Amino acid sequence: MPTLFSYCIPVDDGAAPNPFWGICTLVICKPKIRSRANKGDWIVGTGSVKSPIGDVSGRIVYAMKVTQKMTMKEYDAFTAHNLAQKVPDWQNWDIRRRLGDSIYDFSKEPPEQRKSVHNRGNTKTDLNGHFALLSEHFFYFGDQPVPLSPDLMPIVKQGQGHRSTSNAPYFDTFVRWIHNLGFEENTVLGRPQIDLFSDECLVTECANACRVEGEEDLRSENSD
Repeated sequence: MPTLFSYCIPVDDGAAPNPFWGICTLVICKPKIRSRANKGDWIVGTGSVKSPIGDVSGRIVYAMKVTQKMTMKEYDAFTAHNLAQKVPDWQNWDIRRRLGDSIYDFSKEPPEQRKSVHNRGNTKTDLNGHFALLSEHFFYFGDQPVPLSPDLMPIVKQGQGHRSTSNAPYFDTFVRWIHNLGFEENTVLGRPQIDLFSDECLVTECANACRVEGEEDLRSENSD
């Protein structure tokens, strides 16, 4: 039976998840989910009470069915040959290129971090996830989050960590619900909730917040 993972996204910046270029990817942040999720599982990110656009708790920011799982080293090679847009280009005018999540160069030992939305402080938590999750079956709502139906509210996880085992009774209901909304799959239906590049301090602030969240994620004994 596939697993439904759910967690709260404190700041949706377009990097984790990265919904651009036709494939939604989760490669940085959420190390435990990246380690544990497998092909066929669903990952759902719900909104935060303190999101940059206000209280969007109980709403879906994105949902992705994992269609590929590979090591971060394999992802580095994959993006180099098949999805170069996911490799961050910090000087590019297109913010989607700056938000690229293939941020580690595994041709070096140890892997070298490319200029990106993360900094050296994120290296440990990023690499502890070990895997990259890819989806060609996703819905990304960003700053247009969709309210969950009342019967699915138990999957909402506020604060650190994630839900998985306790979501088992809701798996089929969630999959039916998300498909019955009528939205086109694999489409960016909203913008990221925060523009990281509107203020030069935001990139550092978000990277530091992601590091703290990742450290708490790794320390957490209970994933439900």
